[in-house]
Amino acid sequence: MGFGEAWGLALALVLEADRDLLEIVGLSLRVSLAATAIACLIGLPLGALLAATRFPGRGALLILVNALMGLPPVVVGLVVYLSLSRAGPLGFLGLLYTPAAMIIAQTVLITPITAALSRQVLETLHDEYDPQFRSFGLTRRQTIGALLIDGRFALATVALAGFGRAIAEVGAVMIVGGNIDHLTRVMTTAIALETSKGDLALALALGIVLLALALTVNAAVYGLRAGAMRAAHA
Repeated sequence: MGFGEAWGLALALVLEADRDLLEIVGLSLRVSLAATAIACLIGLPLGALLAATRFPGRGALLILVNALMGLPPVVVGLVVYLSLSRAGPLGFLGLLYTPAAMIIAQTVLITPITAALSRQVLETLHDEYDPQFRSFGLTRRQTIGALLIDGRFALATVALAGFGRAIAEVGAVMIVGGNIDHLTRVMTTAIALETSKGDLALALALGIVLLALALTVNAAVYGLRAGAMRAAHA
């Protein structure tokens, strides 16, 4: 198959909304959106806590969280695989080679990202508003809540960054999902498989969709930042 022919077939698959293509894209979105939601539920409050409080060991925890941002995906996949395997502590759940296992792996991978980025964003807000918080006599929980609400636009960009990292993941989800057709095959793993098989049309079609999603996420991040800046200067 020639280069031009492969691109033509790929565009046809996208424009015709090929059934297999839509199935793979749909699973990718479900897995990554679920992982992003769970990671935000854990990471954003943790980031706010680190931004708003000072306690013994905070520096070490910050170093750990920042270090975990660079976790190798294959290592995450291996750890989750061992945990979910029959001999692992969570093997009784029977989640290995299911979309749930892929969600767990992506959650482990992007939670440190959401925590570290939200801490950076909210620490600036906390330094700015701390005198007001003190004058109002807010508790730690109220302070964290106020930071999360006031920084919602910036935190939305953090969530989008986490989603962008999750949707592009291949190593971890390949290990724990197994890349099973019609069950755990997502865009990144399908691209790797179809390329190795020589089916460049489907691989390119999935690549086009993945690139479109990346551009959409980046445009959304830019729009949210611009909106936040306008709101700040209003």
